[in-house]
Parts: sequence; structure tokens; C-alpha cells
Amino acid sequence: MGAAQPDEKKPTVFVRESTGLVKNVSFIDSIALNFSNMSVGPLLTTIAGSSAATLLFANVAGLNLVVASMIAFGLSIPQIVIYTMMSRRYPRAGGDYVWLSRNFGGFAGSTLSFWGYTMETLAFIALVVILLDYSIGGVGAEMGFAYGFPTASWTVLFGAGFWQFVVGGLAFTIVIALNILKPKAGYKFVTVLAVFGAVTLVIAIAVLLVGGHSALVNYANGTGPYAGANNIALNGTSSYTAVSSTYQSSGMPFDLNFGNMLYIMPVMFAFVYPWLNAGPAVASEMKGSRALKWNVPVSAIITFVFATSTFAVLYYVGGLPYINGLFHDYAYQSTIGPNFFSMAMGIANNPWVAWVIGLGWVALQFAVIAYAVIIFSRYMLAQSLDRFLPSRLSYVSPRFGSPMVAMLIDWVITIALVGVTAYYYGTIFGIFGAIIASMVYFMFVGLAAVVHAVRKESGLSKGLLSLAGFLNVLVFGYVAYLFLANPGFTGLNNVTYAYSIGTLVAGALIYLTSSWYHKKRGMDISINYKELPPE
Repeated sequence: MGAAQPDEKKPTVFVRESTGLVKNVSFIDSIALNFSNMSVGPLLTTIAGSSAATLLFANVAGLNLVVASMIAFGLSIPQIVIYTMMSRRYPRAGGDYVWLSRNFGGFAGSTLSFWGYTMETLAFIALVVILLDYSIGGVGAEMGFAYGFPTASWTVLFGAGFWQFVVGGLAFTIVIALNILKPKAGYKFVTVLAVFGAVTLVIAIAVLLVGGHSALVNYANGTGPYAGANNIALNGTSSYTAVSSTYQSSGMPFDLNFGNMLYIMPVMFAFVYPWLNAGPAVASEMKGSRALKWNVPVSAIITFVFATSTFAVLYYVGGLPYINGLFHDYAYQSTIGPNFFSMAMGIANNPWVAWVIGLGWVALQFAVIAYAVIIFSRYMLAQSLDRFLPSRLSYVSPRFGSPMVAMLIDWVITIALVGVTAYYYGTIFGIFGAIIASMVYFMFVGLAAVVHAVRKESGLSKGLLSLAGFLNVLVFGYVAYLFLANPGFTGLNNVTYAYSIGTLVAGALIYLTSSWYHKKRGMDISINYKELPPE
């Protein structure tokens, strides 16, 4: 047999020996990514008095969002432990995809990750794009009502259709273009939006506290009827007294109904507490060890403080009967009602302060879109490097240093989902239910942590990671049950069932097809999942 020629290349396990990405992520960037991932802005837009939330709460007696936020944070502690420990052991692009596929094997790990995060993220981006429309419309409505700015036409963004699609689609396209052409600027854009949004949350809290109860009562009494004849609960008036009077105490000690607080966990979990995977997904791009070690716990605590304090301020200034009464008011069937941001804007008594709060409201939605574009592309990049997805998706532009093809696919699919949601469902909750896929996925994240701990850890770390993984399975199993048990609340419908089941089946078929394709060419892709992917 002749010697191999110098130009002959042996097929490699992975598509290439490095990701082609650059270490652009600072400690602050990593915190901003996770803070944006944990979506405080969308939560406050959706839960604190908006149209979507009011239609969903059949009973708010004994519901205390401060306590509910504390419960949700407590339930997410196993997730914090898992992502902190596992991201240090698997510091690669794609984060939890890597440790699932390395502990469960290629077929199960790739299928679950493709289903539970990669494709669910596209639905979530579309959800937040529509929430961005709602936020812009809400800013316009508040500035027009409270300060006389000619922004009333912005409320067209409350309704489904052409303008929702155009405005939301344009915003998403800008984020995609920025991340393709200037990936480092894409990270900085997330950081700027997150920091600005956080600062405006502080300003809004200060405005509410300084204005106090009397200012909020005046604001409530000046808003007028929201939906006329549709306002069944309040008979056409939205006065502070009328709203407050609709709330009925639970009669339980401290007026705490833990059943209703557990009932709301799907909303808390859909937007905020388990979403710690953004930092770990870009672990290979982090500069220095501090970001890798601390991005998860620090961002989790910061987000918990912001979410809980905003609810506490709403209750302190407005009173629990009024705030919960807003949730139970049918007035918002045809328009977005007061929420944390709009209340702060309305009582600011200064148009420029109100504009800053309004811009922060919009920025917090934008930050979620900006982070998700980055993270989605990293999952696709990692999956294509393993040859689960076509190798073309792992292409990183040598000119721009960005995963261009993955981002363009993100753009095409998400724009289609935005269009479908804007034109046909008239409410963001048409795709909300798809988040159940991630709740089930996080159960398997917990199982993967247990498998890793049993195989490769010892001593305290073995016990801690095993316990956290086991608790994660219980927590997310219960949250998934809540999604299924209350489909009217969690947005599950035939469309979301079809999307969730379809993407799960698609993930399995993609793996089997890729395995068959590469075996015909003398390559067993299951070998890829026995070692870590390239950095």
C-alpha cells in the first residue's frame, strides 16, 4: 500500500476543529445576556395589568405576586445550581445542548435540544416581537393621554394585522442585520439595552414611590372606561374605588392563597426564572473565568430583585385590591390596560421622565429579541458542528465573524411566525403555549445533570449536582403539568400542540436522516457525542 499523499485529508469527527467564533463576551455582557433572557420587561408587560393577563385570571383572591415571585425563585434554585456547575464543565457554544447530547447520546440529546430550546426560541422571539408592538403602542397611548402628545395613532399596534407585522418585523430585521455585520456590536447592543432598561426600572420605581398612593389614585380616576360595554366587571368605570371593590379577599391568613400562586407559576416560569442558559450558551466566547463562574447566579439574583421589587412597589403604592382588581377586570378585552410602566409614566408629572420610562419599557422587550438572536444561532452552530444539522449552518463568515447562515434561517422562520401570529391570532398567547416544550426540556436538563454527576463527579459536587438535578425534574414536571391542566390559561391550543409535536418529530427525523446520510459516506456521527465539540 502506498503512503498517503500530503493533500489527502482524513474525515474529521466534527465539521471543523474550531467554532470560528471570537471571545467577545465580557462579564457584564454575560450578565446582560442572562438578564435579557430572564425577560422581566415582557413579564411586567404581560402580568402587571395588561390585556393578556386580565383575561386569564379566573380568580385572583389571595394572589400576591411578591410571594409568588419568591416561590418561583425558590423553585428555580436547582436550575441555578445546575447551570452554574455544568457550564463550567462544558464551556462550549450551545451550553445545555452539549451536556445533554454528551450524557444521553446524539439521538436523544439532539432531538430534545432542537425541540425544547432551538425551535421553542423561535416561537418565543415571535411572542416578544408582538410584545414589542404592544409596548410601543402602550407608550404612545400613555403619552397621548397623560401629556397630550400626538401619539394616539400608535395604538394601532394593539390590534393584529399589518402594522404589528411591519413594525415588529422591521425591529427584528435590524437586530439580525446588526448581529451578522457586527457580532461584537450585537453583544454590546444587548448590554446597552439591558442596562438602560434596568436603570429605567429604578426610575419607574422611584417615580411610583415619590408620587405615592394619592398620585396613583388620581391616575386611576382619570383613565376613564377602557372598553365601554365590554367592561362587565366595572360597569364602564375604571375609577380606583370601582376597580378595588371587585377584589374579594380569600379569607385565608394574610390573604395568601397558595393554590392561586402556584396556578400562576407557568407565567413566572415562561418568562423569568428558569431562563439561565444564555450565558452558558456562549461560554466559549467569554473573556476570563469570572464570567463563566458567576454569570448565572449573579444574573438570577439581579432579576429576582427587580421582578419582586416592582411587584412590591405596585402593591405598596396601589394596594393589593386595586392591582389584583385590574387583573380581574374584563375592561382590557379590546385594549391594553395600566401596567407597571404605564402607571409610572402617568404619574411622573413630567413628559421627559415619562418618555425615559417608556423608552425603557420598549428597550426591555428589544433586549430579549437581541439576546435570543445571538443564542439561537449558537445552538444551531453547535448542532451543525456535530453534524446533526447540515454543516452549512456552522458557517462563520471570515469577514464578519458571525454565524451568518444560522441567523438568516432564524430571520426567515421567525418572521413567518410573527406574521402568522399578527394576522391570525390577534393575541400573543396564540404561541405562548409552545413554551411547554422548554418546561419538559428542563426536566431532561436535570436528568442530564444527575447522569453526569453519577458518572464523573465525586464527593460534595456529586451529591449537590445529583440533588439539584432530581429536584429540577420534580419542579419542571409540576410546571409542565400546570401548563397541560390549564390550557385556557397557558395558551395551549391545536396550533401550539401541532407546533410542539411537529418540532419534536422533526428533531428525531433530522438526526436519523443525518445519521443515514453520513453512514453512507463512511462516518458514524454517534462518535461525535463521545467527546466535547471544538471551542
